[in-house]
Amino acid sequence: MKRIVILGSTGSIGEQALDVVRKNPSKFQVVGLIAGSNAERMAEQAEEFNVEHTGLGAVAAEQLIREVPAQVVLNGITGSVGLGPTIAALQAGRTLALANKESLIVGGDLVTGIAAPGQIVPVDSEHSALAQALRSGRSEEVRRLVLTASGGPFRGRSREELRGVTPAEALAHPTWDMGRMVTTNSATLVNKGLEVIEAHLLFKVPYSSIEVVVHPQSIVHSMVEFVDGSTIAQASPPDMRLPIALGLTWPDRLANVGAPLDWRSATSWDFEPLDSEAFPAVELAKEVGRARLTYPAVYNAANEEAVVAFHAGRIGFLDIVDTVRDVLEAHAAPEQLTLESLAEAERWAREYSEQVIARRSA
Repeated sequence: MKRIVILGSTGSIGEQALDVVRKNPSKFQVVGLIAGSNAERMAEQAEEFNVEHTGLGAVAAEQLIREVPAQVVLNGITGSVGLGPTIAALQAGRTLALANKESLIVGGDLVTGIAAPGQIVPVDSEHSALAQALRSGRSEEVRRLVLTASGGPFRGRSREELRGVTPAEALAHPTWDMGRMVTTNSATLVNKGLEVIEAHLLFKVPYSSIEVVVHPQSIVHSMVEFVDGSTIAQASPPDMRLPIALGLTWPDRLANVGAPLDWRSATSWDFEPLDSEAFPAVELAKEVGRARLTYPAVYNAANEEAVVAFHAGRIGFLDIVDTVRDVLEAHAAPEQLTLESLAEAERWAREYSEQVIARRSA
């Protein structure tokens, strides 16, 4: 029986993780829960799963990780605030089931330098798919990674057609049920840009060998192309419980986590190239990833501020990524990446983003 800690227990990832535990009571014991602010829901979860150790926020998460013995920490916190708990889990020697991509992207070399081989298990459906497909060959046999993107609610629209998009339209994702930030990031494809950086950090594949393809059905979660021309794809219905379960049990699989594909029914899958003119966030993310240091942190922080401003009606949809680019162009990275330089870069990015947003809203 694995002892697990769930960070972000009241969010989408946390609730689905607890559903996996609920259906497999002999496999897991939840020994810690951390929520962002929903103490009432967390208390209900703690009562159902008989969890003694709970807390609110990232600081409480770090303390709980250090003090409560566990084998797996599932980091389902949203945003770069998850960096501290990610580092705490790695330093404590826990297996880190990582749904909080921002902590890896922002932490970069700081995080990968702490992690032991195999200590980070990705929970994002795309990176879980890549991890599964990569078991089909040796690292030197990999030609490229292909991340799939649903295309969000605005697939097929030109840049001009995106100019008048409303917050309500941006939240109408055709496949996934996510929070406001992640759903908006999926609409702008900033989320896919972050995933490209995450794939590079997790699998050590150069950015030139990481591509994004639009796949609106969200059945093929990602693919690995090998040097002999073979492509291995991981396919399953869009259900996050599958990658969550793998994150908790890797490299083993649980039985009956989700319904398999029905191969008796006629179906078709579509794959389309990404329109980088309408959705420039992915190419911008590759530039940021290559620049390293604090640039990924600035990309993420500026985007978070811009998304908030968009939903407040202060800027338009296209202004989100344009704001991120403006902030990145003004950023002067330090010579060395440290926790202090990261914190300062994020503080500066949020402050400068507000100036950019104010000019755009005017």
